[in-house]
Order: sequence, then structure tokens, then C-alpha cells
Amino acid sequence: MPVNTVFSWFIRKRLHQIALFRKYPMEVQAEVLQQHIAAVAGTRFGREHGIGPNTTGAEYRERVPIRDYNAMKPWIEAVRGGESNVLWPGEVRWHAKSSGTTSDRSKFIPVTEAALEKCHYKGGKDLLAMYVDAVPKARLYGGRHLIVGGTGRAEEADNGVLTGDLSAIIINNLPWWCEWRRTPARSIALMSSWEEKIERMAETTIDQDVRIIAGVPSWTQVLLERILERSGKAHLGEVWPHLQLYMHGGVAFAPYREAFERMMPPGIHYIETYNASEGFFGIQDRLGADDMLLMLDYGIHYEFLPFTPGEDPLDPTSTAPLGLKDVETGRDYALVISTNGGLHRYLIGDLIRFTCLHPFRIQVSGRTHSYLNLAGEELMVGDAEAAIAHTGRQLGMECRNWTACAYTSEGQAVGGHRWVIEPGRAAAGLPDYELFASSLDRNLRKMNSDYDAKRTGDLVLNAPRVEWVARGTFENLLKQKGKLGGQHKVPRLSMDPRWVEAVLEANQNANTTKPAPLGL
Repeated sequence: MPVNTVFSWFIRKRLHQIALFRKYPMEVQAEVLQQHIAAVAGTRFGREHGIGPNTTGAEYRERVPIRDYNAMKPWIEAVRGGESNVLWPGEVRWHAKSSGTTSDRSKFIPVTEAALEKCHYKGGKDLLAMYVDAVPKARLYGGRHLIVGGTGRAEEADNGVLTGDLSAIIINNLPWWCEWRRTPARSIALMSSWEEKIERMAETTIDQDVRIIAGVPSWTQVLLERILERSGKAHLGEVWPHLQLYMHGGVAFAPYREAFERMMPPGIHYIETYNASEGFFGIQDRLGADDMLLMLDYGIHYEFLPFTPGEDPLDPTSTAPLGLKDVETGRDYALVISTNGGLHRYLIGDLIRFTCLHPFRIQVSGRTHSYLNLAGEELMVGDAEAAIAHTGRQLGMECRNWTACAYTSEGQAVGGHRWVIEPGRAAAGLPDYELFASSLDRNLRKMNSDYDAKRTGDLVLNAPRVEWVARGTFENLLKQKGKLGGQHKVPRLSMDPRWVEAVLEANQNANTTKPAPLGL
């Protein structure tokens, strides 16, 4: 029997279970919470919080406060020290090293066998199941799957506990049905030097039959541009004739879409995922959609904190978190998770918006510490990314990277937003700063009514300022910080100007190419 037929049969078995949690979301989430409570009952964390096998969901929420990483750190450090049965039954062999976009300090997220098998790998399998269901004639398993992962190998401590990027952990533990077709070779995929890794990946995959590409758009773009340079081809369909699918996540795709549509073959399918070190949360379940199905049976129980910029989500006097039955569409919520990786009522730092309640579909709208709210404009990352992407399309310019901060005018009550953008290709040369800034301003006003109100008459919020930086500036700065490649992300919005100032300083000091546009 042909391999694609076998694989399609195997992968479709999940469709029935996905249909069940679409139909009975509250019941599935209640069952997930009870399973979570039963697992935690025998752990040190469970005993310290009075959690037993008969603890109810309401009692669990009452006894376990919402915590961020710093508050969870004492238990996580005990697990990293080799102690068993601390946050989850048994030993935890793996920890995902995850550094936040606005901090140089690393986080070490426990990755249990249950989290790998029932969450991360289950997510990958479900994505393929839904894709095969939507495209029955897909022939994904006849060729290679190019995975653009993080840099760095897993490091083993004296007690046998291993630490590495989530992508390194996943690649080291992939099930046979995935490892069988993955490329490049593990020795290349886990290289610590990003620049060398890009060259080796381009060299070894260019002559293979690649049918799927998966990776963070910002870093995948670097690899794909290098492959086109080496091959001299106009687009990737000429390099890999059977390329069908690009799976992306980690950052919003909208600002990168123009570049990918230039590089990809006609008819390529794009599917977004919401996957983090802490868990696999969402999959785009409809071709061409801009939202994702919230995956409810991965051993993760969800709560949703209504979010207002400037408020501390950890303040016990703030609004209580909601369950699925009480959420609304179009509102920003801080995500709180209890996972089979041993996180309990954990504030991950991401903001999501519901686009649909039957079934529950979401968009990632930003971070709890990443927004601009100088005068009540409440500009979140999701709106900013959409406005940047739309402005680029209007002016025929790709935006490779960008960041923005708030500023105040000396001696005045009025301030505004300062945007630093690294241009990519431009069809007719770079537009001038003022043109781009005015177009961006118009698009932000269309997308965000609070921003529009505060911009009226320049009374409380000035027009945005825009500055270009040379190509490679953001990559050079990330390299200096030891965050080059893989899953590392650029901070997008901040009330603090330090990241913008660091980018401008890197642009001034580094020997980078001038930001001259390349013709499309």
C-alpha cells in the first residue's frame, strides 16, 4: 500500500476526537482539569497546596494562586536539581530554555514525557490530520519535511537533567513517523552557529524533494532567501517542485506574507500554529483563515484574564479569570494555563482574542508587557502587526523587522510613537519616512478606535515617527545578545525606549549593508 495512503489513514483517526471537543468543549476542559488535579495530588506541589484526588475545580482555583515564572521558580529549580514528584509525577528529564523577548534572563520550562507525547507531538499530528482532510490529494509523505529549528544542542547536567531549546528537545525525541522524513540531518539541525547552520541547511536540502517547510517566519525567511541565492531560481517551486505546505508560528505572519508570497510557488498553503515551550495551544483549522482552533484535549486547562494595559494581571484584586463559557469575542485576555508539563495556573504572558465561540477559535494579540498606551490608545501588538503589513503592501515594500516605543516631547504633555523599521525589498525604491509614517498612521486609525480618538487633532498623541535601519541590524543585535536564530523574537512594542535605542545604536555601530531596496 502506498505510504501516503497509510499515512492518511493513520492521521485521520484524530479527526473524530477533534470533532468531539468542538462539540463538547466545556465537558472536555472539565475532564482535563480533573485529570490534572489527580496527577498533581501526589506531588510536592499538590501537598503544599492541599490538592487531593477529590479536590474540585473550584477548590483547585481557590488554593492555587495565579503565578508567573518568577513565582514558580522555586519548584522549577527543585525539578532541575533532580528532585522527583515536585510539579508532576515522576522525574522530569528535559527543560526548555526559553528567554523572553524583552529580557536577557532565561526561563527553564519543564518538559515532561506527557507534554511531549500528548501535547507537542499531538499538535503536529493534528495539523497534518486537518490538512489532509482539507486537501485529500496531498502527497506530503512522499518527500522531505524541512524543519527550521533553534540553535544549540541540549546540555546535560551532572544529575542527568537536559536543557535546550524546545526545538532541540523535540528533534531529539521525534517519533519515527516524523523523524523518517525530516531534513536536515540532526547534526546540522542542532548546530549552535546560526550563520554556519544556514549555509549547511541550504547546501544539504537544495537538491532534496522538500514538500513541507516548518519554522518561525523571521528565521525561515533568512534560510529561504539563501537557498534562492544559491540556486539562482526565481521561486522555491523551481527548487522543490512538490512543495505544498508552510507551517509557521512564533510570530505573526502578516508582516512577512509579502516576502513569502514572492519566494513561494503559486498555490502553496500556509498554516499557522500556536506552539510555545509551555505547550501547544492552537492550529489554523481552515485554509486561508487568520485564526486558530483552540486545542482543548492536549492536557492543558485554560483560564482567561480580561486584560487592560497598565494593570497587573497578578494583582489579586484584579478581575477574576474566566472559563470558556464566559469569554467574549474581540476582547484581549491574558492566558492562564495548567499543563501536563507541571505548570499550575501559570501566566504565560501571551494575550489572545477569541474570533469565534462555536468552535473556540483565537488569535494571538500580543504580550502582557508589550503594548503602547501613552494616552489611552491601548495599541496592542496584533493591531500594530496588521497595520505594518498593510502599509508595506500599499507602498510595495517588505518589512523584515521592526520595533516601536512611546516617547514624550520635552516640555510638552504630548508624545507619540517611535517606529524603527528594517526594510526588505521594495518595488519602486524605499518610500520616504513621512509617506510611510502617514500611511501607517492612517492604517492604525482604521484598526484601533482608541488610537484614532487619541490622534484627533494631535491634541494628546502626535503622528508616528518612522526611521529606517540597515539590513541585518536586528540580526546583529540579537547575535550580540546570544539570541540569534531559531525561536528568538524581536520585541515589538514597549513603553520603554531602551530596545529602540539599542537597535539604533547597533545600526550606527555595525558594519551592515545600507538599506537599499532590491527590485521585486
